[in-house]
Amino acid sequence: MLRFLSFLVGSFFFVLISLGLAYTYAISLYEGAGPLTEERLILIPKGAGLNLIARKLENEGLIHSKWLFIGGARIEAVESELKAGEYLVPPAVSAKDLLDMIANGRIYLRQFTVAEGLSSHAIVDILNAMEDMSGLITTIPPEGSLMPETYRFQFNDDRNEQLGLMRQSMQDTLAMLWQTRAPNLPLNTPEEAVILASIVEKETGVAGERNRVAGVFLNRLRIGMPLQSDPTVIYAMTEGKAPLGRPLYRKDLGIDSPYNTYRYGGLPPAPICNPGRASLEAVLNPEQHRYLYFVADGTGGHVFATNLEDHNRNVAQWRIIRDRLRAEQEKAAQGINTRPAPGHSLAGSDDEDDAEDSNSEEPAPAPSQPQKTAP
Repeated sequence: MLRFLSFLVGSFFFVLISLGLAYTYAISLYEGAGPLTEERLILIPKGAGLNLIARKLENEGLIHSKWLFIGGARIEAVESELKAGEYLVPPAVSAKDLLDMIANGRIYLRQFTVAEGLSSHAIVDILNAMEDMSGLITTIPPEGSLMPETYRFQFNDDRNEQLGLMRQSMQDTLAMLWQTRAPNLPLNTPEEAVILASIVEKETGVAGERNRVAGVFLNRLRIGMPLQSDPTVIYAMTEGKAPLGRPLYRKDLGIDSPYNTYRYGGLPPAPICNPGRASLEAVLNPEQHRYLYFVADGTGGHVFATNLEDHNRNVAQWRIIRDRLRAEQEKAAQGINTRPAPGHSLAGSDDEDDAEDSNSEEPAPAPSQPQKTAP
């Protein structure tokens, strides 16, 4: 009898020790390093339950055993909290940490950036071409209604929802900046600020110039002087649907369109692109000066003038620089090592009608008042 009892006790302790060892081993597999050797994106589909998720993780080599994952989820009472989405899983992640990641919905966010100055057509084309979104944008939003910046999204998010976020961001940004505008601006509404900001956005890509360029156009508006901005002519010709694809010619400046600020005074009827925050800030808090003209300086920036005489000298200097740059480009095309100044594309015709520099403001012949046209 005693021998039998000793056997039972020994067996009990053997089973107990075996269970303890098994438990320890299971915990080590559950909490220890997993089998994944490199970072990987994994998509948990909508409607997937615990069993399906565990099997997927095991089949794709992210965990040692689906049963440990299932057991852990039930012990920690998170079975109903697992969230669908895309997850960026680090190498050697433990089943416990992976369960925590999915239960807390630490979903991987992708991102895209919309550059300042794009048209609404261009932005819609970018979104519709993105393969990791769903839905199709079929209606082009109004020009100037979308805020250029970086946006984050989840895999398979709807493109139209992203467009809505961009609209809301523009509305919120504009409302905030309008409250901080300088006094006595010749702008009556936030919408007019967006129109002028879109012109400034297209006229200069130099951050340090935006406030000064904005001041030039505001000075012109104050005295009833035509804005005469080349980008408005380009928009009149393309409607923002595609690049012009060639230099702007002097004959183009006569196109009959309300967007053509050479033919029509004041602001165009609507924006010509989607301006960024910096251009909005520049228009609402411009540099205070008396400049009415600016022309390219050959380095990517511009030189400014308060009167027609000084501006004519600046234009003459720019033409010298332009001709030199064209000559260097021709030499480069022949295999001679030359390099044009930064910020300038020299492609285009040498015709006298070539209005190549879209940021220059030269007076038309015998003007009745100071004006600017392309050289």
